[in-house]
Amino acid sequence: MAQHKKLYQRVKVEEAVGLELAHDITEIRPGEFKGPSFRKGHRVEEKDICHLLRLGKRHLYILNLGEGQVHEDDAVFEFANALCGPGIVFSHKPKEGKLQLMAEHEGLLKVNVEPLTRFNMIPEVMCASIHNNTPVTKGQPIAGTRAIPLVIERTTLDKAINIVRSDSPVFTVKKFKQVTARLVITGNEVFEGLIEDRFEDIVRDKIESFGSTLAETVVLPDDINLIADTVKSFFNNGTDIIITTGGMSVDPDDVTRIGIKKAGVKEIYYSAAALPGAMFQLAYKDNIPIVGIPACALHHKITVFDLILPRLLAGEKPDNKDLARLSHGGFCNDCAVCHYPTCSFGKTH
Repeated sequence: MAQHKKLYQRVKVEEAVGLELAHDITEIRPGEFKGPSFRKGHRVEEKDICHLLRLGKRHLYILNLGEGQVHEDDAVFEFANALCGPGIVFSHKPKEGKLQLMAEHEGLLKVNVEPLTRFNMIPEVMCASIHNNTPVTKGQPIAGTRAIPLVIERTTLDKAINIVRSDSPVFTVKKFKQVTARLVITGNEVFEGLIEDRFEDIVRDKIESFGSTLAETVVLPDDINLIADTVKSFFNNGTDIIITTGGMSVDPDDVTRIGIKKAGVKEIYYSAAALPGAMFQLAYKDNIPIVGIPACALHHKITVFDLILPRLLAGEKPDNKDLARLSHGGFCNDCAVCHYPTCSFGKTH
């Protein structure tokens, strides 16, 4: 109670003309409106008295900040500035003490989870975000932050800010690179025209959705030497990413992986802890990724390929540990209507 008296001056509404409100005053009209009728900092006028009384306000509280005390609206700006890294912006008008952080441009959201957790362990502060490694669009909200009380102590504020600044940035958005991709489709049945290929359109749509280009598609039989020669040729003609389909399982005639290895590729990671997409391959020749998409991508709209592709286009180099980390969140519920990316699939850190 002593702190309450120190912070606030209690004033009858009829005597509040000329004084500034210490906080928003919310109005609720069921089915019509819910929001602030009077904003923090509003200077009360004579005409406001009846409206305030109708809202059930008989007294107003005028804030008396002491030394070392910070209003929530000022505190949240400091939080936002500390939390935001490259590619993140925030609104400049707090709403009920909260600020939204937003993507400045399209790209891959990166969340530094450990300092974010330590920040939230400080009493009276909070920040909540969407998941790490989520593709985002320009202007998309990615997090919200606020000071919990109306007034926060300067020492608490500084402690929280120092945590995120010592291990910053907490939030960044990496721009997607516009790359040139080439596709190798393997399989005797496709090469001989016994079945029609459906992979090219699937891969093209996914690549082009990020602003990149599928420059060439080659259909090959299950021939190790032809696969190796084609992959090697791609290394030398301006290819940024090579994608292969077919031959990713463990059957004796699935030789795509062997062909890639024969092309001189030594950094190869096979299998991912995700369903659909367990028989996924990720390999690198220098800085060129070679991605092997399993057959499940023909039957499932979203697979592990959709989790890894944005990271590759953002310039990252996932490895076998990253493929293993997918185990937590890597199980697709195979919903009747797919809501990806607003679902649990691939949501891990």
